[in-house]
Amino acid sequence: MSQWFEEELEPGLRFCQKINRTLASSVNTFQRVEMIDTLPFGKVLVIDGLTQSAELDEYIYHECLVHPAMFLHPNPKTVFIGGGGEGCTAREVLRHKTVEKCVMVDIDAEVVKFCQDHLPSVKGAFADPRLELIIDCAKTRLENSPITFDVIIMDLDDPLEGGPCFKLYTQSFYEECKKKLNPGGLFVTQCSAAGPKAFRHVFGPVHHTLKQVFPKVFPYNQAIYSFGDEWGFCLASTDPDTRLPQGDELDKLISQRIEGGTLKFLDSQSFVGIFAINKTQRLEMAQETRILSENRPPAFFSGLKPVCQ
Repeated sequence: MSQWFEEELEPGLRFCQKINRTLASSVNTFQRVEMIDTLPFGKVLVIDGLTQSAELDEYIYHECLVHPAMFLHPNPKTVFIGGGGEGCTAREVLRHKTVEKCVMVDIDAEVVKFCQDHLPSVKGAFADPRLELIIDCAKTRLENSPITFDVIIMDLDDPLEGGPCFKLYTQSFYEECKKKLNPGGLFVTQCSAAGPKAFRHVFGPVHHTLKQVFPKVFPYNQAIYSFGDEWGFCLASTDPDTRLPQGDELDKLISQRIEGGTLKFLDSQSFVGIFAINKTQRLEMAQETRILSENRPPAFFSGLKPVCQ
């Protein structure tokens, strides 16, 4: 009998993948972690029943999360990653020749070890001497960090009910992040599903909340096949004059600053595409009024029990 991995994307909508075999599975203090080999996507990392990344297209998500912020900074040397336990975000950061120190803070040591054991593509990142891996709450570590950063990247779980991360999607936390950025520094966060319906839940409110803190905020999105939807990101700058690369500027930056001189997904043309938010979303996001706080998380999440205090 065939085995299928079934994920509920929203009430009335389920996403199924045929499982070839389960490669590994573990349960720890925080989460249930599985690595499954699937017919459509290859290896898929699943945490608490939700797809985290897939062998087929994880590079699309991680390139979109990391590189826009890195390239908008003229010379990023110090980078902070909140979350990112699988190591792919660190891998992309460390492709930049300018990076001297990358601090990655994830709360779940067992997830990190699980991914080191089962994801060959991240072994180089974890072995890189520029990476400082800390097992702790990203919020606490960043707020108490003795150093500041050129780029801060939040690769966190969604602010799900019972999840550990909703406090890291609030105005007060974004204000703390801004304090930990060097002059001209940039902040970027993933903002959950951003398709025609889902963008209203997290993407829109996070964008509006960041606008209360930073003088310049760029929303962008990209379809991630294995997630079954478009995915949202928000990039914020401490410099009001920050602009996106134009023409072939990005291709030149990639050639100059990336080890190997190329990326798999992003170039000057695809970069324009991810920042081309459709008309429906632009108009509705311009009217967004919600400002996220610990007392006002995304409206449809309730009963949150944070790990980070």
